[in-house]
Amino acid sequence: MTVPLGGIPLSEHAEVFKALVDAGFTDAWTSEVAGSDAFTPLTLAAAWAPTLRLGTAIAPVFTRGPGLLAMTAAALAETAPGRFQLGIGASSPIVVGDWNSVPFTKPVARSRDMLGFLRPALAGEMVDREFETFAVRRFRLERPPATPPQVLLAALRPGMLRLAAAEADGVIMNWLAATDVPTALAETKGAAAADFDVVARIFVCPTADRAYARNVGRRMITSYLNVPAYAEFQKWLGRGPALAGMWTAWRAGDRKGALAAIPDQVVDDLIVHGSPAECRDKIQAYADHGIRVPVQALIATPEWESGDTAAKLALVTALGA
Repeated sequence: MTVPLGGIPLSEHAEVFKALVDAGFTDAWTSEVAGSDAFTPLTLAAAWAPTLRLGTAIAPVFTRGPGLLAMTAAALAETAPGRFQLGIGASSPIVVGDWNSVPFTKPVARSRDMLGFLRPALAGEMVDREFETFAVRRFRLERPPATPPQVLLAALRPGMLRLAAAEADGVIMNWLAATDVPTALAETKGAAAADFDVVARIFVCPTADRAYARNVGRRMITSYLNVPAYAEFQKWLGRGPALAGMWTAWRAGDRKGALAAIPDQVVDDLIVHGSPAECRDKIQAYADHGIRVPVQALIATPEWESGDTAAKLALVTALGA
């Protein structure tokens, strides 16, 4: 499950983590966009739910310097020995450039360089090297974790997928249908890591109100899939013709037209919705196609927004195994 859950303060998440464990969830994963940072909720989970695996999906490679990212990851790995996976990725021009005032340049090279730095750094080695996108001079962690975390790379198209297979311990994907998974994983065949992990964030709107779910899904699709990297990803997956109308309207400044141009089938492919039982079946389809860690990201419904903490946790329980 993606944490923190909306509408529940972080200070009250001990109850959330207990509910996740009781419901059969094995992992708590975070994102880092404009809500909480990726590490604070996992620090709480490490203390309050000592059986959960923890992961970031993702910590951007631009918004922290190499040393700071290594220190942050090492501290969490020390807090939760053997339970933490560090997911990194390029993020987007909006998050990196518009919101954090960092130039979003050479994202593939920056991701490759950060992988090349983190592996020896988290192992406690001194790093003194000129990378393509940054240089590190004589850096060594003072508290290297006894169990260095696996480092996973967020990837969409072939270049990044192949980079993940060659140099990371796993791959993190999102905005794909269950039936798209084999296409993506074909690019990671022969991964260097023997236990190469495959993670996907799956957007879940647990409501039987199909119209509501599709309306929310359309708004999310226009927010994300007009970002160039995501647009190219969808074209690679074969959705170019289905999304062409949305892209055309969006470029023309016609936001309503862009929403209307998204076919129902695209929403149904990319957003899991329905009753909790139906959602579980659809999430299982991702696992059946090769996703080892299907990470649910809950989309709030009217019932969620109006419910108290107990009602929210009851829904989480219903989505569990």
